[in-house]
Amino acid sequence: MKLSAYTYVRNGIELDYPFVESIKSVLDICDEFIVVLGDSQDTSREAIQSINSNKIKIVDSVWDFSKREGGVVFAEQSNVGLDHVTGDWVFHIQADEVIHENDVDRIKDSIIKYDSDPKVEGLILPYFHFWGGYNYIRTTRKVHRYEVRLFRNLEGIRSYRDSQGFRIYSSVENYLKGESGKKLKVKKIDAPIFHYKRVRPPEKMKEKMNMFFKFYRDDKWVKKYEEKGTEYDYNKVDILEEFHLPHPAVMKERVDSQDWEFVYDKSKQKMKFKYRILHAFEKITGYRLFEYKNYKLV
Repeated sequence: MKLSAYTYVRNGIELDYPFVESIKSVLDICDEFIVVLGDSQDTSREAIQSINSNKIKIVDSVWDFSKREGGVVFAEQSNVGLDHVTGDWVFHIQADEVIHENDVDRIKDSIIKYDSDPKVEGLILPYFHFWGGYNYIRTTRKVHRYEVRLFRNLEGIRSYRDSQGFRIYSSVENYLKGESGKKLKVKKIDAPIFHYKRVRPPEKMKEKMNMFFKFYRDDKWVKKYEEKGTEYDYNKVDILEEFHLPHPAVMKERVDSQDWEFVYDKSKQKMKFKYRILHAFEKITGYRLFEYKNYKLV
């Protein structure tokens, strides 16, 4: 059995993505790692090359900024990676996602375990969504609890929506036409993704979001957002919880070098009443009512 991994990144150094840590966190259990490198103007290529592994293959790509709807460019970049992997199983890890060293063997063992069961097409992993700093996570309905990150290299598999997950399509033509596709049949494994989507100095976070919204909004909206100060306000959030578990070892330097302070101000919480009720129910029961699932548990 061969395990491939892939990611995509563009200007990862400039936008302060932990993409090097992300790659390193799973490199040992992979037979190959495809890095789809967008047309960057920083030293992202040199950073990837500095990892110095013959498992890594860089595939160059160009991001199409004319496509402004639904983050479709992210799915396109993900599909470039899919087109280059050669393994029986695939691990898609995004540029701000990291695996803890204590969980890599559990991931490899799970793949081996389910490889002989054709009913299992993929595996879903739980998430820690960090916000503001390395000691807070967001746990509300605005973030997904699980996502498909490991799956069989099946015919017709493509990224779904803005690289949010994966589905199987009857043909490339039907995928491009907007066919809904078939959800993957999956098992759940206890190996969390450490997701550092909103952890940067406030000015770097604002710079990242200025770029991010260009793939979802028109120029007028983006310009208005860019003019809203030079720092990201991390307190514009619903509910955060403190996080006290150890971070992956590859993240130690970043965690130790945090040079900004974020203190969560509960008085600034913004959450509609119905979501407060649903969130309270989830905290009591552990069950998320009406949860969106881009997969089928088997």
